[in-house]
Amino acid sequence: MTDDTLTPAPAAAPPAAAAPVSHSRLRVYARLGKLDVYDYYLGVFIVLAAVVLPPGTLGARGAAVLGVFAVAQILLLMAMTAFDDVTGFRDGSDITNYGPDHPLRNIQRKPLVAGTLTVRQALRFAWSCAAGAALLLAAAAALAPHRPLWTVIGLVALWVVTLQYSYGVKLSYHGFQELYLVALGFALVILPYGLITGQATGLLLVQAVLFGFGPLMFGVYSNTNDVDGDRAVGRPTVAALVSERGNARFIGVLSLAETLIVAAACATGLAPWWFLPLMLPAGLLRMYQYHLGFRRDSIMRARRTGFAVHRGSVILMTVGNLLLALTRG
Repeated sequence: MTDDTLTPAPAAAPPAAAAPVSHSRLRVYARLGKLDVYDYYLGVFIVLAAVVLPPGTLGARGAAVLGVFAVAQILLLMAMTAFDDVTGFRDGSDITNYGPDHPLRNIQRKPLVAGTLTVRQALRFAWSCAAGAALLLAAAAALAPHRPLWTVIGLVALWVVTLQYSYGVKLSYHGFQELYLVALGFALVILPYGLITGQATGLLLVQAVLFGFGPLMFGVYSNTNDVDGDRAVGRPTVAALVSERGNARFIGVLSLAETLIVAAACATGLAPWWFLPLMLPAGLLRMYQYHLGFRRDSIMRARRTGFAVHRGSVILMTVGNLLLALTRG
């Protein structure tokens, strides 16, 4: 998982020991953990909208669970991205992708490549975040008004598997990156909902999958841009394994899949009929994203559009859950 901004990379970076004040060092750690990429944390709003009405449904314990889980997921994903940067630095892929041949990629987003942190510092940060996440996930389970077995297993699996994304087992180096991104987003929605309500409704399952598509649909554009570095280190993303045309077709299918999932959910009764027209703007924007990336050959602009589509989808699903609660009330 990576993040980039289209600002020129500096010619040289200060060494890690040169950080003059503490707030500067905190900013570097925030970059390592990609704290500003909040898109992975937005699932809590979908869950909140699904449980907040009618008044009193959420309850104090439910609110506590959602709050603790929100902080836990931030720490866990900061650990994941820090481990990802360590691996990318060690195998050289980040050096390739953020080197002189890619002047529009901001090297400061990769503190190890920029020289503002050492590997040892990055690992210490990653493991500290991972430990904090484990404690908070356990606290969320302890506070939960409901603890069906699948949520307990899910919380353990979430912690273990998230840390294996590009460290340890290195799942993303074995061809599971795209599936992993969807599964991660799915878990970040369905687990807190299960802890609060003790169940997983059909609509929330659909929304959890759609939420997982968000990270996937800016991830595949990143992979398209990073194909040379990934191929060099043997990281088997779809973009690295297939031809340019094959990758374009793959992303085209994914771009259509979200709308088809919504249509199928409405047709089978998992979602109300109005869920399809509600989500249609996101589907149209997804087509525009594809147009930018593969018709206008602007992959990084398409990637940025993917963030906007994801955020818009979260807003639409949040509104949908509130509408559903109001109509039922």
